[in-house]
Amino acid sequence: MGTTLVKNARIVNEGIQQECDILIKDKLIHKIERDISEKEARIIDLEGKVLMPGIIDDQVHFREPGLTHKADIATESKAAIAGGITSFMEQPNTQPQTTTIEKLEEKFSIAQKTSYANYSFLFGGTNDNLEELKKLDKKACSGVKLFLGSSTGNMLVDDEEVLEKIFRNTELVISVHCEDEFTIRENLAIYMDKYGNDIPVEYHPLIRSEEACYLSSSKAIALAKKTGARLHVFHVSTGKETELFRNDIPLSQKKITSEVCIHHLWFSDQDYKSKGTLIKWNPAVKKASDREQLWKALLDDRIDVVATDHAPHLLSEKNNVYTDAPSGGPLVQHALPAMLENYHSGRISLEQIVEKMCHNPAILFDIERRGFIREGFFADMVAINTNAPWQVDQGNILYKCKWSPFEGQQFKSAITHTFVNGHLAYENGTFSELKCAERLTFIR
Repeated sequence: MGTTLVKNARIVNEGIQQECDILIKDKLIHKIERDISEKEARIIDLEGKVLMPGIIDDQVHFREPGLTHKADIATESKAAIAGGITSFMEQPNTQPQTTTIEKLEEKFSIAQKTSYANYSFLFGGTNDNLEELKKLDKKACSGVKLFLGSSTGNMLVDDEEVLEKIFRNTELVISVHCEDEFTIRENLAIYMDKYGNDIPVEYHPLIRSEEACYLSSSKAIALAKKTGARLHVFHVSTGKETELFRNDIPLSQKKITSEVCIHHLWFSDQDYKSKGTLIKWNPAVKKASDREQLWKALLDDRIDVVATDHAPHLLSEKNNVYTDAPSGGPLVQHALPAMLENYHSGRISLEQIVEKMCHNPAILFDIERRGFIREGFFADMVAINTNAPWQVDQGNILYKCKWSPFEGQQFKSAITHTFVNGHLAYENGTFSELKCAERLTFIR
């Protein structure tokens, strides 16, 4: 890939901002200094734009294999780099499910050929694959995923004896989807008795309720404390759950960590009236007061990571009646612009965005030489013009499903350049056809 000199960048990294140049040699950041000169380098002048590490998204569903009418690794990773996401961790509820080492490696083979962004995959735990999980090399993938409430693909783990054995038999991060299935089924029965299948979507957060989330999360955390397992709670959606997490020790010392997703930070139950099933997610978007408590926990470090839970479906699927409309929506292209809106409003700083979307995922999952702008690290970086208003519309949506819950939204900031392993993969709407993505590696 040769040598690239990035000039006049406003680098946001490790809690500070500085005006510097960056010299990239092949895949790596070679030098970070003011006024670097290099005769043979390709020069990219950022003219004072913000430059931050590439976003690491620890939770996406790219639907390949088996569900490629909705999305695939190529289309969604391309949308991801347009949104400044340079690395992703994809979930196991594909068809077939990623519940054997063979199926895990098949996914890596697909990504090696087609992905625009760096990649890893989570191994799915089930009620009956403990022996396979025990064989998993701790450096083979980003971690283990358990569904403690049913979701797309129905990989529910509901055998408590098996669950404890999984917690006791892996050193990997165990990422969990926490919703209590019994509570949800009871709630659903009440609303189906009243409405049949065509339940108004506004009742979704009452069906997949605060109680269902808190009951499951608190049980998972209690089990992690009992067994000493390394637990990461995905997509926290209620204010009550934020009380379960600590902020009195550094992230590197935490055994129990948490994540919040873009949609739970942006939408509230008031948006169901206008957005309908387009914002039907599991866990559900809940009250505005929950959203405010999630923001508070994010900013005071009880919540460690911001992710997307990118989970596309076709509009024809989403437009079904409540019980037939799948949960999930596409987000990777618009996650960073959405967070930057909160920077513009003064809710969060650029340094905090970088911490929660770049540094912390790298620390939490032990990712090797990514998530920071440091000499010797892979040159995964995203440049942003914070004064470049644009509107989300059909003409610029890159997801294979061709819709977004943000359609019609005007954003103040635009991603202008995305570097993946030192290669300029995206520039002002144009993609390089050369794919330089790599399999994520881990220091464990």
